[in-house]
Parts: sequence; structure tokens; C-alpha cells
Amino acid sequence: MTFAKLLDQVGGMGRFQVINVILLIFPILLLACHNLLQNFTAAVPDHRCRDPTNDTCKANATESLECKDFLRASISMDSNWTLQKCHRFMTTQWPSLNSSAMGHQDREKGTEACLDGWVYDTTVFTSTIVTEWDLVCDSRTLKQMAQSIYMAGVLVGAIVFGGLSDKFGRKALLIWSCLQMAVSGSCAAFAPSFTAYCIFRFLSGMAVSGVGLNCVSLSIEWTPMQSRATVSTVTGYGYSIGQFVLAGVAFTIRDWRWLQLAVSFPYLVFFLYGWWFTESARWYATSGKLEQAQRELQKVARINGQREQGEKLSLEVLTANLQKEVASAKSRFTAADLVRTPVLRRLTCCLCFVWEISKASPESAEKEEKGFSTSFAYYGLAMDLQNFGVSIYLIQVIFGAVDIPAKLIAFLVICYFGRRITQALALILAGFSIVANIFVSQDMQILRTIFAVLGKGCLAASFNCVFLYTGELYPTVIRQTGMGFGNTMARIGGIVAPLVRMTSEYSPSLPLVIYGAAPIVSGIAACFLPETLNVPLPDTIEDVESQYLKQHKADENSKDKVFSIQDGVFLDMRMFTDSRPIRSTEKRDTPAVAEVQKS
Repeated sequence: MTFAKLLDQVGGMGRFQVINVILLIFPILLLACHNLLQNFTAAVPDHRCRDPTNDTCKANATESLECKDFLRASISMDSNWTLQKCHRFMTTQWPSLNSSAMGHQDREKGTEACLDGWVYDTTVFTSTIVTEWDLVCDSRTLKQMAQSIYMAGVLVGAIVFGGLSDKFGRKALLIWSCLQMAVSGSCAAFAPSFTAYCIFRFLSGMAVSGVGLNCVSLSIEWTPMQSRATVSTVTGYGYSIGQFVLAGVAFTIRDWRWLQLAVSFPYLVFFLYGWWFTESARWYATSGKLEQAQRELQKVARINGQREQGEKLSLEVLTANLQKEVASAKSRFTAADLVRTPVLRRLTCCLCFVWEISKASPESAEKEEKGFSTSFAYYGLAMDLQNFGVSIYLIQVIFGAVDIPAKLIAFLVICYFGRRITQALALILAGFSIVANIFVSQDMQILRTIFAVLGKGCLAASFNCVFLYTGELYPTVIRQTGMGFGNTMARIGGIVAPLVRMTSEYSPSLPLVIYGAAPIVSGIAACFLPETLNVPLPDTIEDVESQYLKQHKADENSKDKVFSIQDGVFLDMRMFTDSRPIRSTEKRDTPAVAEVQKS
């Protein structure tokens, strides 16, 4: 009896699994809020230099003719005849207002940097970290640095929490990650300086990895084989709903500190009810803790209304049926085990490409993409919403809405055609949608946005699939390590993605070519992964090896069967179209053919 059969014995996809998934969705829902939070907390409003002699005019200077004239005399104009954002006249140039050659005179007059700070337009955003610490002009790169520090935290968290989860369990690390998120996120809301803000955002990034990895593992490891795709899609929709929640909360709360607090404090609630979560019995078994595994399985059986079946699960029964899992508990596993055997090396190599590209994004396609395959393409598309030229709240809703049909289609393909074809197809289509923008004029913003949204939808489907696929490919003993490694590759993709935009100095289309080619290459790499549709979840490295050999043998047999059918068709055609005997060098005589030849 395998662990999958033990799971069916205690109720399969019963009441416990439903409650477990519902409770796990809420932390995942707010992960989207944190990942995309800087679209709103670090938004850059219109701004101009502050003039200490007149501090009554607003940033856009549309309220009176007097303010317009004063600002034109105080601040030089750029090539688009709008007020420059980073420079002002050293002295007020009233005579220039009556000159028909004002543009020329502006360039001739002496200008200086905004020594007295800036005035910001508060029409859309009451306060952001940009207005709080003047992250504009010469300091504008600090805004991107803050997001990069956050992503670095996610990368470190994937490495640290991935390994610790395989060592100390999923539940303990999930509870800790929720607490860390609540504390660090709330502290970021009260950060007195930009440095302190970055430190707390780094810690929040680490917690994001801990929450995501352990929520996925706890949901997959308690779910029967036939329901894994459904559960994965439901949790994926939790992330999509989080994008709607972020748009709504950000629209309601325009001050960045209160917005930061609003999406962080709920994790304290998740920390409190996280103690109810049931530790993975698979992990207990592979750690040699059969008594705890028995207790958790019996608890699940009671909740699912299978108390009698649960009481039959004695230690002797578990020991007899989980021999491989118990044996694996005597070994110590590290990240090196991800490449220990030929099959694991193949899996890890291919998943490197898939994860890096799956999380980068097609907003990149619109803004010369940021991202490394799923990650290389996903965040490049989703982290620069201000550049679409429409309401940032509306585009956030649109980007969340496109996930709904994309993930539904992915779910259907996953269930009926398998994980491999879904992963490969989603990445390849995303790549082509990005490349398509090379041939679309910059003036055709609607068409460019359509391609970008299409690419984002494909990458959302890819991202939804890769979490399920990775969890099914790696065995329980190193599943979290493998998931953490995949997330690490994704963050590297997110870090490398912005650097690709620098290649636009050589050719404006080169970033799009790279961003589009990366998902296509990753989609091809996904074709070399084994299929996991209707395959039991592996618990040991030996399970992975044996499953691969069985599938490889089945693939070979199916090929032989196809060739055999083709040979039979060939013989039938020869019998009825050619009266000459078939020579031994052409085909072997079957009994049926021999009878025909005799007659």
C-alpha cells in the first residue's frame, strides 16, 4: 500500500482537504499584494522643483493663470513644452514670458538642480515612498533598488526556507513566515528612513517565499492524485483574486504607509490560525516519524468521517507499507541531491529554464520587458503599470482579470493533455506574443497592449502550472529544496531582466527579441520533462528514478505499437495492390500473408 492509497483510506478529497485548501488560499491571496505593492507605494506622481518664494502653486499648475506664468518664469521647459522635472532657473526669468523665442531663451538661461526639493501632484497618490524621500531625478534609481532589494529577499527566502522546510517541516516554517511577514511588513509601514524601509522589505521578501513554498506543499501533499490539478488551479486563482484586492485596497487607501500596513497586518491572523494546520504526514514518514504520521492521518480520517478506517492505521501497518519512506529517513538530503542522479539532473536543468522564464513577464513586452522566462517575463510585465498610459488601478484590474480565463484554459489542458504540454505551450505562446510587438508600431498602443495582456495571460498559466509540475516531479524528501531552487532561479530571472533593457542602446528591438526568445527556449526545454498526469506523488529519489524508467519504457512501447500498426497497413496495401510476393528483405511473412500467397 502506497501513501496515495493511505490517503484514499482516510477519506481522499474530503472535508479536511477542502478546509485545508480554503485556509491556505488566504495567505496566498495577499502574496500578490506584496509582490505588486510597489506599483502603488512607489508610484511616481507629476512633480516639479519647489520654489521657496511661492509655495502655493500645485505641481500641475492648472488652477490659475498667475501660477502658470510664475512657473514658466521659474522653471525651464523641456522639448515637449512642459515644465522640466529636475531643473529650474537660477533666477526668475519674467522677461522670457513675452518672448516668442522662449524655448531658445530657456536653453540659454542658467539652470540648476532642485535645491529646495520638489512639489508633487497629489491628485492620484496622497503619498508614496517617492514623495516621502524624493526618489526622483538623480535619486530615481533608488526606487528600482528598493524593488530589487525586495526581490533579493524573495531569492534568499527561497534558498533558506526551502531547505529548512525539508528539515523542520512545512507547518512550522509556514507559521514562522506568516509572523515574519506581519512584523516586517508592518514595520516597513512605520520606517523612519529609506534604508530602514529597504531592510524591512527585504525581510518581507524572505517571508513571501516561506509562505508561498509551504502553502503549495501543504496543499499538494494532502491532496489525492486525481485532485491535484484542481487544487493547484484553485490556489492559483487565490493569487489572481489578490490582484483585484490590491487594486481595490490601493484605490481606497492612497497613502503608502496605511496601504503597506493594510496588506501586512492580516498575516498576524494567518499566524494565529496557522497552528490549526496539519503537518504533512508524507514529510513525517520520510523523516522517520511514523508515530506523528499516524496521529495526523487519524486526525484527517476523523474530520473526513472515516474514524474506523483511521483506527486501522497502526504503526505496524505504516511500517509495513512505507518501508521506502522509512529507509530514506536514515539519509540526510541537501541541495546537492537535486543533481545526484541522471534523472534528477535532467529535471533540475529543464526546470531551471522553465522557472527563470515563467516569472519574468509581458509587461516587459510593453515596456521592453523585464524577466527571465516565466519569472523573466512575468514581473517585467506586471511591475511597471504606470507606463501603459491609462489608470493604474484599471490596468491592475485588467491584468488580474486576464488570469481568470488563462488559468481556466490551463486547468483544462492540464487535466486532459497533461502538465508537459501545458507548460511548453504556455511559454512558447508567451514568447511569440512578446516578439509580435517588434512588428507593431509604437502608435498602435491598443494592439501592443493586447499582445502584452495575451503574453501576461500565457505566463500566468505557465506560472500556475510550474508550481504544480515542480511539486509533482520532485520527491517528498527534497520537494521543498527543489521548489526553493526553482524560486531562486525565478528571482535571478527577475534580477537579470532589467539589465536586458540596456541592450536597447544597440537596437531598440533587441530587448523584445531576448524577452521573446527566452520563453520559447524554455518551452522547448519543458518538452524534455516527464509527464506527471495520473502519476503518484514520489516520496523518495528511488521513486523518481523508477517512475521515469516506467514512463520511458511505456513511451518506447507506444512507439513500437505505432510502427507495428504502420507495418500492418503497409502489408495490407501490398496484398491488394501488388501481385508480386513480398520478399524477406522487405517484410516478414505473417501467417495471414502466407495463406494469401498460397491461395
